[in-house]
Amino acid sequence: MAGRLAGKRIILTGGVNNIGLDAVRSFLREGAKVVVGDIDAVRGEQVSAELGEDLHFVPVDVTSEDSVASFIAQGTDWLGGLDGLCQNAGLQRSGSVTTFDADNWDALFAVNSRAHFFGAKHAVPHLRKSGKGSIVNTASLAGQRGGPGMTAYSASKGAVIAFGTALAVELAPDNIRVNTICPGWVDTAFNQPAIDFMGGRATQDEVVKAIVPMGRQGMPEEIAPLFVYLVSDESAYMTAQAITIDGGVYN
Repeated sequence: MAGRLAGKRIILTGGVNNIGLDAVRSFLREGAKVVVGDIDAVRGEQVSAELGEDLHFVPVDVTSEDSVASFIAQGTDWLGGLDGLCQNAGLQRSGSVTTFDADNWDALFAVNSRAHFFGAKHAVPHLRKSGKGSIVNTASLAGQRGGPGMTAYSASKGAVIAFGTALAVELAPDNIRVNTICPGWVDTAFNQPAIDFMGGRATQDEVVKAIVPMGRQGMPEEIAPLFVYLVSDESAYMTAQAITIDGGVYN
């Protein structure tokens, strides 16, 4: 039986670990062909070898427009076109606003925000050729509701949400949808800088229990199905949305 994404051609950044890797696995299970980009080439080749012939890895530095343009070109060439772009590459830095380093601020915006512009700029012409498509950007609950030590990270993720809303309106006449996934606390190594700022895992666990109604962090495999839905034709009338998946924090 054909999967929900049978015939879909998908490009995803930040797909060799954490949430992105589970999204890739879900795409493949549902019948898609996938090109993954990441700055970690060694891990990327490992994932490519592990997950089979329907996955292709291309190294990419999402802070460089030339690198992103080359990645999109190589990816669409291997796929033979493009139906979905998922932008999941991210960077986490935490710290008090009075001591936060400007270089770290710029790094957060380069990876978490500006990279989404690069990806869309170079992928949209290919999606237009397909006649329709879906762009899925990854932001964060922090982009909607921040906290201590999260000013820079929250600002960079809030920019992704605003970018996605505007882009969705711009691309709607082309039948290209744009939606944003906003995960809350998810139990991955990505959050280690925030955990360190909070004083360690034990403190983080206490905070999670206090602010998350479900009393726990999410797992990457609980976020991945939303990627599948948003890339699939099942969400054909959904665009310009920022969808929070956070165990009930944002209520």
